[in-house]
Amino acid sequence: MNYSLVFNFYGSNNYSGSGLLGLLALLTALLSGCASEPPLLSSGTSSDTDQYTYRRSAPYNKPYKVKGKTYYPMTSAAGYSERGIASWYGSESGNKTAMGTRFRPQGVSAAHKTLPLPCKVRVTNLHNGRSIDLVVNDRGPFKKNRLIDLSHGAAKKLGLKGMAEVKVEYLSNKVSSVD
Repeated sequence: MNYSLVFNFYGSNNYSGSGLLGLLALLTALLSGCASEPPLLSSGTSSDTDQYTYRRSAPYNKPYKVKGKTYYPMTSAAGYSERGIASWYGSESGNKTAMGTRFRPQGVSAAHKTLPLPCKVRVTNLHNGRSIDLVVNDRGPFKKNRLIDLSHGAAKKLGLKGMAEVKVEYLSNKVSSVD
């Protein structure tokens, strides 16, 4: 580097102090554009192996309103475990999920009102003990006293006909089939 040019720049009367400040402001602005918020993982950890990452700024993880009620999605599902009523849905074939992916009724997925999307969970049918690991990729159910909506394919694997009491637990490993 030619240091005489640097010294001449700072020592020269040809450049005003405001010009130097402007140049520094421009460089700062350009460099700050390279910084970004790191992704937040659904598990609340910083594992590079977890493929299900999300950002707080993702539209499907921001507060939303349905039928006059505002829902606030969790920023992390770490430690989540809850019992409640599960139902299934399947007539929405071809519609888009909250994440923008195509809903496939015969696939294995679910909808939850506040878990971060996407989120891996284990759903256990408390009537027969069967469980399945799946990805929550949609919002719902929006009917009173329902915890989770399962795709028709997931409901069949759990032996769910209509509604059933289930336990939903957050998982941090890969999705697998029925246990």
